[in-house]
Amino acid sequence: MTIATAQDTSIGKVNYKIIFVLALVHFIGDFYSSFFTPLLPAFVEKLGLTLAQVGLITGLVRFLAFIVQPVVGYMSDRHETRKFIIIGVSLAFFCIPFSGLAPNFTLLLLALCLGSLGSSMFHPATTGMVPLYSGNRTGFCLSIFNTGGTLSFALGPVFITWYVAKYGLEAMPYTLTIGLVACIFCFKYLPKPVSENLSHLGFLGSMKESLGKVYKPILLIWGVMVLRAITGQTFMTFMPIFLTNKGHDLTSVGLVFSLFIMGGTLSGLLTGYMADRTGFKKIFFLSFILMPPTLLLYLFLPGPWIYFTSFLAGFTVLASLPLGVAMAQKLAPKSRAMISSLMMGLAYGLGGIFTPIVGKLADIYGLETILFYSAFIPFLCLVFIVKFPDVD
Repeated sequence: MTIATAQDTSIGKVNYKIIFVLALVHFIGDFYSSFFTPLLPAFVEKLGLTLAQVGLITGLVRFLAFIVQPVVGYMSDRHETRKFIIIGVSLAFFCIPFSGLAPNFTLLLLALCLGSLGSSMFHPATTGMVPLYSGNRTGFCLSIFNTGGTLSFALGPVFITWYVAKYGLEAMPYTLTIGLVACIFCFKYLPKPVSENLSHLGFLGSMKESLGKVYKPILLIWGVMVLRAITGQTFMTFMPIFLTNKGHDLTSVGLVFSLFIMGGTLSGLLTGYMADRTGFKKIFFLSFILMPPTLLLYLFLPGPWIYFTSFLAGFTVLASLPLGVAMAQKLAPKSRAMISSLMMGLAYGLGGIFTPIVGKLADIYGLETILFYSAFIPFLCLVFIVKFPDVD
């Protein structure tokens, strides 16, 4: 069955200027969010962290996305304000650099969680704005917006591992000047979000108005995005430590991590472009069926192959990230920010809740064993993807 959806804001030309500004905001916030994962080996060495503590850090950071993004998404659909974006990005670029000064696990956790809180605040509002300026190219424009985030996660690790290797963790606070300058530029051109005037309905009433009869396909898409998040975050969190155990230095770890994200940056643009032409369901299915074999190659091919296989794995793991948001927004156009938070924040956060469990299992059974079994999770998603509606 084909579900035809339309919205007045999708008619007309694409406003690439606004799309670029939104993508740049995404880049700034996620640039700083990308720092802590490749630096985990340095934090482990400095503070003597266990894998369970590493999992706890990642889990709490993701849990904040789980809690904060749906709330902010709900508010963003009701209030025409830039406060969520301004406060969120500012927390990200100010707090995360101070993690380098943390003398113990508790203060490290506090700095990273405050930065994550900020990152969670700006995502729903900015993502919800993209369809308003996308014309009839929602999938492609969401891919451009998503590229701002994935590109920052590709460049951020290379920059911060080089920076820390040269200047040390204690010099990280100086990096906040980059975010400050970029934010001044972005906020000069960033328009106000547009609300959907649903505040009079309350939470349950607005959810009913927004989702209506499409709640079942929305739930299917969300479930797939959660399972994708579990696999992706398991590899992204623990692969730097896995590589360090294999003899890679911090700079090499940053490069491998960056190539992983760069692959996702390219695939996000490609899948968004293709989905606008061939439909979302086919691209979803293809990316998930390719995910396990590429992750296994990433895990087991030796030597210099790691650089190629990391790019390949990232290409498949992150390919569907903008597709879930775009598909859900087409199904429920009246609640763009809320839907975005469900597909990104809630799925991302719920997937991250499993990270401490994965870390504990890795302490018991070995990290390589846990990464191996995690690679097969995407095959479970194929059962749900075949039930997706055909959305044009």
